[in-house]
This record gives sequence, C-alpha cells and structure tokens, in this order.
Amino acid sequence: MDPPLTPTGDWTATGLTPAMTRLAQSAGTVRAGPLDLTRVNRVDTAGVELLLEWPGQTADAVAAAALAADRPDIAHLSQLVASAPVAPPRPRSAPDGWLAIVGRRVAAGGDDLVENLAFYGELLTALGRLLRRPARLRLAPTLTQIERTGLDAVPIIGSANVFVGATIGFLGASLLAQFGASVFAVELVGVSVLREFAVLITAIILAGRSASSFAAEIGAMKMTQEIDAMRVMGVDPFDSLVLPRFLGMLAIMPFLTLLGMIAGLAGGMLVLWPVLDLSPEFFLTRIVDNVGLKHFWLGLAKAPVMAVVVAAIGCRHGFATGDDVDQLGRHVTSAVVQALFAILAIDAVFALIFMEMGL
Repeated sequence: MDPPLTPTGDWTATGLTPAMTRLAQSAGTVRAGPLDLTRVNRVDTAGVELLLEWPGQTADAVAAAALAADRPDIAHLSQLVASAPVAPPRPRSAPDGWLAIVGRRVAAGGDDLVENLAFYGELLTALGRLLRRPARLRLAPTLTQIERTGLDAVPIIGSANVFVGATIGFLGASLLAQFGASVFAVELVGVSVLREFAVLITAIILAGRSASSFAAEIGAMKMTQEIDAMRVMGVDPFDSLVLPRFLGMLAIMPFLTLLGMIAGLAGGMLVLWPVLDLSPEFFLTRIVDNVGLKHFWLGLAKAPVMAVVVAAIGCRHGFATGDDVDQLGRHVTSAVVQALFAILAIDAVFALIFMEMGL
C-alpha cells in the first residue's frame, strides 16, 4: 500500500504559494494515494480546491481523510467546494462587423438625443416655475457661480484673446503687404475679433473649464447619492444645482465676450503698432469709422446662446453619470466634446443666418 500523502502548513489563498510551487515542480510525478491531513494548519476553499486537484482525490476521499484526522472543517469545505456550481465557459462571440458598430453608434446617438430633449424640457419647466415665482431664485449660489465661472476665468480669457488678436494682426499685415494694403489689417482685426473670434474663443474656454466642472460636480453628487437625499428632503435638484449654474453662465457670458473683444483688439493693436507703424489713435479711429458697431452687436448676440449650450450640456452630463468613477470620467469628457461641437455648429449656423440677412 502506498504511503499517505502528507500536506503541511497553511492551505489558504495567501499561503499556498510554496505548495503550488512544489506541485508545479513535480508535475507528472505526483502519485495517487491516501491523504494524511494531521499536519495541516489553516484551510480555506482555495486550499481544499487544490487538494481536490491531486491525482485520485475526490470530495469523499478528502472528507474521509479529514474526519480521520479530526478535522471536520476540512470535511465540510470539501463537500462545499465539490457541490459549488461551475460557471459555463463564456462563448466567444465573433467580432462585430462595421454595420453592427455603426448601428450601435446610431442607437446610442438617438438615446443621447432623447435624453438631451428630456433634460432641456425639464430645464424649461424649471425656468417657467422661476418666472412665476422669482423668490425661488437661489441668489447666493447664483452669485457664487458667476464668480467661479466668470471672474475666475478673466485671466485665461483675456490672455487667450490677446494672443488671437495679435496672431490675426501679424498674419494680416504680412499677407496684405503683398498687395500694398497693409493698412486694412486694422479692419481685418476688428471684424474677425468682434464678429467671430472673441465670442468663439471665450465659449471654447468656458466649455473646457465650466462644462467639465458642472459635469464633475453634479456627477460626484449623484455618485454619493446627495441628489437622491435632496429629493427625499423635498429639494428640487434643478432649482438648487442647475438653475444657479445656468443663470450664472447666462449672466456672465456677455461680459466675458466683451472682455475678449477688448483683449483681442488690444492684441492686434500691439502688433500693428511696431510692425506697420500704426499708432493706437489711428488704429482706434479706423475701427470706429470702418468697422463700426454692427460687428460688435453681431458677435455679442451669440454670447447668450453659447452660454445656454455650455451650461445645459455640462449639467445634463452630470445628471447622466452612473454610480462609478469610470462613468464620471466618461461623462465629463463627453460634456466637453459635445459642448465644443455645439459651439462650432452654432457659430456656423449664425454665420449662415447673418449671410442670408445681409449682415
């Protein structure tokens, strides 16, 4: 009769490394035989499963050896491991074709469109309630959002528009000099900054700065179930979270756009002064006489629409966040991407409308 196999030490998930190493080294030479479990210390399901994998061992054999060694715990674990259901292997699906991928993307886009429309409808309802009862306005959070969204963004918006205006001025002076029309670089700077670039650069900066912030803040509150707690206490999340951010963005966006216009014109003036020897007085005179207020008002008219889009997209993705960090990261990224795309699309629509109107 073969001598018994005598495992020793701890047969647990954290103490099986030496035993598994010895078994791997003796692969193919381990013989079948009875077990002697008198020298085994601690055991868990991982250790019992390894015992059952020895040649010739069954749950009944391990249980009998455990009872002979006065270890009823091992006998119970062996029966428990042997009776545990084994998950069937997951079938490997064939790789999806391009048509299936396109279909899923279209379906996801449709679902996102429906969620956007539902959110905008709820936002309009909240605005209607606020118009009927202005006392519902939370003034302190709104002023806080104006400060965080607008005043804290003044340095980056001002410096970015200065560089954009300087770039336009330098390129205009270089290109128009080939036709002997360098002086018209002033009009180029004025029209492009006032009509397009000031509001566009400001909205893009706020999309990356504020839309992501709105989505992250509201999404984190949803992950920690703070929004559910607000509903339980009878507080409308739209009144306390969305409206202050929405109204704060709507109130501060025109002022930030005006700041961007001033900064862009200043950047163009600072470049054209040394390059073309155009004094600031001459620059401002040509802006007033040849550019006028029309382009200023056309650019400023886009600001409220950009504010609505940035704030609504950021808040909507915050409420769409799931219960894990991965969902939060995805929706913060989606908020920025969708806000940028919406800004560019809206600017193109405004350009078409102004062109049809002859403006």
